[in-house]
Amino acid sequence: MQSSTNFELQDLVKVNKQAYLGSLESRASDPFPPSYIFEGPATVLAIAGEYCLLRWRAIPAPDVWLSTKQLEYYS
Repeated sequence: MQSSTNFELQDLVKVNKQAYLGSLESRASDPFPPSYIFEGPATVLAIAGEYCLLRWRAIPAPDVWLSTKQLEYYS
């Protein structure tokens, strides 16, 4: 998992499944997260403190704010 200070606008990322499951964000969401968030890629649209606004372009899904602690670079 990457440090939160490393992400920049337009970076391609995906959600780290182990970091996401059990987090506050996962408890506030659907108990069965969609697989596309773990497969990526999502584009970083904005950064505010420890959170990134993400957009998945390949599917019609809403943009979402997630903690940088739950993100990793897409490869």
